[in-house]
Amino acid sequence: MLPLCVVLSVLIMKIPGGCAGFLDATVLFLIWLTKQTVGSGPLSAPEEVTAAIGGSVTVACQYDPQYTSNTKYWCRGAVYILCRIVVKTPRNRDSDRSFIADNKEAGVFTVTMTSLNYRDEDVYWCVIAIHGGNIRTRVQLLVSHTVTVVTPTAPMALNHDEISWWATLRWILFILMLCCLISTHIAVWRIQAAKKNMSATTISPSQLT
Repeated sequence: MLPLCVVLSVLIMKIPGGCAGFLDATVLFLIWLTKQTVGSGPLSAPEEVTAAIGGSVTVACQYDPQYTSNTKYWCRGAVYILCRIVVKTPRNRDSDRSFIADNKEAGVFTVTMTSLNYRDEDVYWCVIAIHGGNIRTRVQLLVSHTVTVVTPTAPMALNHDEISWWATLRWILFILMLCCLISTHIAVWRIQAAKKNMSATTISPSQLT
């Protein structure tokens, strides 16, 4: 990794403004890694639920206890950034057919939708509002006239192994990029110092006469 960074620094030095751009990009990447490590928390819900037309469905969204006091909401739309909030905590928005409840002791908030019709079939999101970015998980709601019993909506068990693995990987990338940034800075400094020394020791032919 370090030799690659040194070679990269030499190539960057040949590009006007390349060093500053590389360092800026590296710093931004390190900030992004740190933010992702801090801001990603466990949230789980069924990936897909099916309910009968005219019936109701309840979706349970399980979350980590550290987010007990955060606002939770149920959002509708295939694209998350464009989704429309249906209901949210702590004050339930006015809705004739959708309700939300947050069980802080159990670490789960539930969303209930009643009097379902085909227009309710869509992508929804369980969302926890946090500073710097929200935590969300996708839920696909299907409405069918052939279903008489709603599929179980118990929250899936949190895969702590996957969460731990991803967090560890991010820290490894963070450390590698930090080492690369430091080694690149040192290499650039040495190259610039060598050029200055060469310039100082070089004697022009006019100085010899």
